[in-house]
Amino acid sequence: MTRLDGLDGLDDMASRVRVRDDLADLTPYGAPQLDVPVRLNTNETPFPVPQPVLDDIAAAIRGLELHRYPDREALELREALALHAGHGVEGTWAANGSNEILQQLLQAFAGTGRAALVVEPTYAMHSLIARATGTRVLTRVQPRDLPLTPEMAAELVGDAAAEVTFWCSPNNPTGEAATSDVLAAVCQAAPGLVVVDEAYGEFGGSHAATLLPSHPNLVVTRTFSKAFRMAGARLGYLLGDPAVVDGIRLVRLPYHLSALTQTAGLRALAHVGTLMDHIVATRRERDRVAAGLVALPGVGVLPSDANFLCFSTGVSPRVLWRRLLDRGVLVRDVSGYPTLDRYLRVTIGTPAENDAFLAALAAELA
Repeated sequence: MTRLDGLDGLDDMASRVRVRDDLADLTPYGAPQLDVPVRLNTNETPFPVPQPVLDDIAAAIRGLELHRYPDREALELREALALHAGHGVEGTWAANGSNEILQQLLQAFAGTGRAALVVEPTYAMHSLIARATGTRVLTRVQPRDLPLTPEMAAELVGDAAAEVTFWCSPNNPTGEAATSDVLAAVCQAAPGLVVVDEAYGEFGGSHAATLLPSHPNLVVTRTFSKAFRMAGARLGYLLGDPAVVDGIRLVRLPYHLSALTQTAGLRALAHVGTLMDHIVATRRERDRVAAGLVALPGVGVLPSDANFLCFSTGVSPRVLWRRLLDRGVLVRDVSGYPTLDRYLRVTIGTPAENDAFLAALAAELA
């Protein structure tokens, strides 16, 4: 075969191997993973897992029978998660990060012929996973200049009539947590499942799980990637009605959660106090960085219950993002989100990282 024939063959293959038409205009989700001195763009905690906890996890993993399949129901882990969250084990589920939880919920309760509602600006994966499962995406926009009342929230979701409603609290990328009366109004107004994404809940005042007894259509998703310091473990969990877990069982892959992940999660829960002792320091640094930002000329900061801040300046976000990167500081450009055309987002890092960010930003704005 000549080289030209080979190229012709590739062209022919490309014409026959095509993604679904409804996915053709999508781009893969992902923040830049760049090797820079100060990386503050993905909302990980900057504090590593303490060595004694790592040693405990390693010892437990050494005792695993890796030639055997893991527990298909992850029952021991789910029991520990239920105890940690104060919820029944029958309504507790675990998977590979909260993103897989979201995917399983959409596979079971949405899909072709059904719709999911997202209230922008919010976590982009809600829409992306919905589209990937063939779910029709309905979008409403929350105004930035009006406080969100229960009545406004109910109006946002009520007329959409979606089978699944996503609500992020604290919201990503803006940072605010929804009040319990707002979440209750959303559950009351929504005709289907309400998924409250609490990935950052431990950093603020979002406690949606307290509404579970009175709202069986409510599901709360959480993650080990933020407050637990274990983004690399890829573990998330769900709290909801047992009927929700029964529905997920219909679509989950066999043995979806590895023995390694289940064991790491169990040992992490045994050390939850140690793993989460950085939260107070993170909140304190969040307040310090927010004060440092508003002290700079022309900078505005949105209130945050999470481990990040969303801020605006008089400089083009794309230009400022690049200039900060040139100074060794990586933040997130969120200017493509509705109502956030002037905004960047910065993760709260160590005190030294936060100082480097503030110094770089001050130098650019000067």
